[in-house]
Amino acid sequence: MVNKSQQVLEEMNKVIVGKKPVIEKIWMAILAQGHILLEDIPGVGKTTLAVALSKVLDLDSKRIQFTPDVVASDVVGFTMYDKQSGEFIYKEGAVMCNLLLGDEINRTSSRTQAALLEAMQEGNVTVDSISYELPKPFHVIATQNPLGIHGTQALPQAQLDRFLVKLSIGYPDFESQVALLRQRQEINPMNEISAVIDKAELVELQNHVKMLHMSDEILRYVTALTEETRKSNFLVHGISPRGALAICNMAKAHAFVKGSDFVTPEDVIAVFVDTCHHRIILSAHAKTAQLSEVEVLMKIIKQVVTPDTHVYQS
Repeated sequence: MVNKSQQVLEEMNKVIVGKKPVIEKIWMAILAQGHILLEDIPGVGKTTLAVALSKVLDLDSKRIQFTPDVVASDVVGFTMYDKQSGEFIYKEGAVMCNLLLGDEINRTSSRTQAALLEAMQEGNVTVDSISYELPKPFHVIATQNPLGIHGTQALPQAQLDRFLVKLSIGYPDFESQVALLRQRQEINPMNEISAVIDKAELVELQNHVKMLHMSDEILRYVTALTEETRKSNFLVHGISPRGALAICNMAKAHAFVKGSDFVTPEDVIAVFVDTCHHRIILSAHAKTAQLSEVEVLMKIIKQVVTPDTHVYQS
């Protein structure tokens, strides 16, 4: 199973040059059965990454551009009357796929954003009081432009909380961009990649990750970290129980990708910031001190005592 995981990463790295850490985190989020929010300026490869991922994992994918005129029915679907049958028939929305790429999600209305909530949390959508189950696996990769760019608006906290991680691809370094430009002169790397696993194998990997062992000591460590966020005078509110579960799921995926079958404190620390920084709200005290969400979370990691290093298999 670990070999399959490494093959996925190697195939993805053929398309996205110089971004191995980000690709690894996105793969971990998929293994943890989560959804991903990518915040970046246009043109750094967010859409390319999502398309490549769907190809490598052999997933049915759809893309929706979240402009202000997109409505909820574009996302979840709608019913319409069929004259021949005399019945109302459900017409699928963009969400009926394995991997939904929602481009620039913070440019559309709150009502349309909210249409994704049930799908992301429950794995189904309800249209005219009838629920429709989504395909399995189902993942959302949503992109948003940084706040302040014309036409953007902040996502509601309830929406943000449904994303397992919030990541940024960022600009490539000098040599990586040179390599990217050289590569694009000759070939389209998207034509050079192929499926490594299928849907059934992905679900099998996800189930394996879910069953990885977390000792009570690790669970207490996660709880101590989240409780510290709730007590911090740098935060208006801290990490919810849903956020704590997200930390556990990502920590399991991190352990799996590095080849372990149990979770250590290092796995928790490695995923803590990416899993939590979109779930917290800074207080006036933090803003006065000019602290970012990441800096506050790093302080909390240092404040909470890390369990003694030993084997966490039992």
